[in-house]
Amino acid sequence: MMNETETRTNLINPKLKESGWVIPNLREEYPIKAGRKLVGNKRASTLKADYLLKFNNTHLAFIEAKKETLSPTEGLEQVKNYADLLKLNIAYSTNGHKIYEFDMVAGKGQYIDNFPTPEALYERLFGNQNSLIQKLLAIPLLNPEGKQERYYQEIAIRKTMEAIADGQKRVLLTLATGTGKTYVAFQIANKLHQAKWTADGKDHRPKILFLADRNILADQAINAFNHFDKDIVKITGKEIRKRGGKAPMERNFYFAIYQAISDRTVGQVSTLSDDKLIYALPPENDEDVVDGFYKLYPSDFFDVIIIDECHRGVANDKGSWRKILDYFQSALHIGLTATPKHSDNADTYTYFGEPVYKYSLIDGINDGYLTPYKVLRMTTNLDTYRPDGNDTVVSGSVDKEEYSLSDFERNLTIPERTDFIAQQLLNHINEFDKTIVFCVNQPHAAEMRDAINKHKKNSDKNYCVRITSNDGDVGKELLERFQDNEKIMPTIVTSSQMLTTGVDVLNVRNIVLVRQINSMTEFKQIIGRGTRLYEGKDFFTIIDFTGATELFNDPLWDGDLRPETPIAEEPKPPYTPKPKGEKPTGGEEDGGEGKPEILTIQLNGKKIEIASKQYFYVNANGQTLDAEAYLREIMGHLPAIFKDETQLRQVWQNPQTRKDFIKKLEAEGLSGEQLMEFKRLLKAENCDVIDVLAYLQYNTDLTTYTERVLLAKGNETFFEQYKDQRAKNFLYFILEQYERYGVKELDAENLSELIKKSQFAGNRQEALKAFGGNVQQLQTAFIDLQKILFA
Repeated sequence: MMNETETRTNLINPKLKESGWVIPNLREEYPIKAGRKLVGNKRASTLKADYLLKFNNTHLAFIEAKKETLSPTEGLEQVKNYADLLKLNIAYSTNGHKIYEFDMVAGKGQYIDNFPTPEALYERLFGNQNSLIQKLLAIPLLNPEGKQERYYQEIAIRKTMEAIADGQKRVLLTLATGTGKTYVAFQIANKLHQAKWTADGKDHRPKILFLADRNILADQAINAFNHFDKDIVKITGKEIRKRGGKAPMERNFYFAIYQAISDRTVGQVSTLSDDKLIYALPPENDEDVVDGFYKLYPSDFFDVIIIDECHRGVANDKGSWRKILDYFQSALHIGLTATPKHSDNADTYTYFGEPVYKYSLIDGINDGYLTPYKVLRMTTNLDTYRPDGNDTVVSGSVDKEEYSLSDFERNLTIPERTDFIAQQLLNHINEFDKTIVFCVNQPHAAEMRDAINKHKKNSDKNYCVRITSNDGDVGKELLERFQDNEKIMPTIVTSSQMLTTGVDVLNVRNIVLVRQINSMTEFKQIIGRGTRLYEGKDFFTIIDFTGATELFNDPLWDGDLRPETPIAEEPKPPYTPKPKGEKPTGGEEDGGEGKPEILTIQLNGKKIEIASKQYFYVNANGQTLDAEAYLREIMGHLPAIFKDETQLRQVWQNPQTRKDFIKKLEAEGLSGEQLMEFKRLLKAENCDVIDVLAYLQYNTDLTTYTERVLLAKGNETFFEQYKDQRAKNFLYFILEQYERYGVKELDAENLSELIKKSQFAGNRQEALKAFGGNVQQLQTAFIDLQKILFA
């Protein structure tokens, strides 16, 4: 009888070769999911398909192989899952003797004698489709330096090609922040470029315009398109002036920010390198309008316009950016966004229609392509303020009986509160963890910077800096240093609006919210600042002082979320969303010019304290759960491993079965390091993992290490069987090591180390003599001790 590997080598591979499936049309061990990131630089189980069948650079089908003794349909559900994930219509399951083919569209399958040939399978799936889709899909992806596309990126590219071949003029892709939208855009552009696809159907290279709303985004895209370096131009005022007022037209790839090419009002200076003007507002009347540079091009000049972050105002028919799209209406418009449909970006979906493909932040986290997060939510006893006459009014005037959280830093500031929050922030982060603090406005960002620097331990002058649109070239230089993962300083950056998008800092470990967030779109983008993968970064922490993370409970996040069970006993204040209209249309608030003087209060005798403190974790469905609820949910997936508490303890009693069980926990997304953290949150640091699991699953009492060791030492029957006192002493020593250092001391591979540390001082022969001179007896005693310890 052959195992699976032998079955593949001796039975399945010859059948595939006989039908003509060889490299590059046959790919073994095709990676689908990288495995969710776990604490301790580990990952949950990866997902790979045994075989991927391709032809003309087009994915056709998956094959799941099982060893010859199993049913040929044993892997059917697996391979159906793979096919469903990659939107493929055919799947195969085989044991090498029989082949079962499943049609995902018809929803049924049948046994077949042989695998179809590549040509036959391709003809079956694509023979009735138009020649354009075949041509577009046949163009290979460009993956320089051996980079491999991820499965969802391949789907996004394929679905876009299908939409174009079907004649769609507006195409939308919704891909979470950090999942490679620019890479996808590059591959789409390359296929259209190589295919000589044009809006008018003429056989020449298409003119492609990539539109962004910030220079940093446009420049990042130019870098991603560097394969076409000599065929690229960025449309700027400087470039046009260099050409004597004429627009560049000789290249095939064009990049621009909306502000640089859109209509401008009289007197509006176009610096063309300034990202302050994020949203172009419509002029009061047409007489105030100066034509934008886009009108230097014929309206049919561009064949394709790719709109990055298209949810930010592009589809709004009242914005001047929309005029650019309307002017080039004959072009294919491809929108890229990270935000699913909801009220604050509905106009985007009205303009583009439903996305041809969606890949959410939770998908990315579960698949292992984005970094997971945990939430630390804190409230203070001064999140509302009632003037009582005891405090000093430093400036401004009191005009309310009560000020709520939404008033802070807009209508009211209390420097002592800002100071306190800065201290709490520093207390809850590691000194050199890169951190972004999102503040209410620019003055608030400056105040937070000053408060953090006041209480920091680090002496570097740039440990904490403010980076906002008002900080000019100095801010730009600091931002570049912050983005450089090899540089430690600056470590903490305070900002308000500028860093919500367009800033890739792979090693961000903390996102701190000291302002409320009313927009789901903005909330998703802020969270996205922390999701980038980085070596050694297992998770990032969202530290929330304003209740903004209540948005995780909104059905518009990534699905309906279950109610949370807080650890803290203190009741938390109700979440108060920021009133509509407080958020600026775009850019960053400077917080003062033209506004009434903000009320500044100096406290006289009031002590600021943390009112509640809660940790939350995200599960596979995107739900935020407290530590106990999160652990209970994971335990809910484990009964298949053991049927009751007795069996759970039996699993834990043996070093090998315990090791296997811990691996299964990791596959479910629960690493050993994470278990240690949960023990701390459950105030069970002095308890073994087995007791925490039994408590969660069976509501048993928590037993401490010390209590467990005392019970074991009290088992006279067990110890009396060892006549040599040295043997008894060694077993007592093992228990004491367990009490001090935990269950890792009981691992099978640690026995030699225990002998070294004990009275035997590493003399293995003396240790064996104490147990009758037999290795087996020593090992049996080691395991039997664990049986009474975990009985």
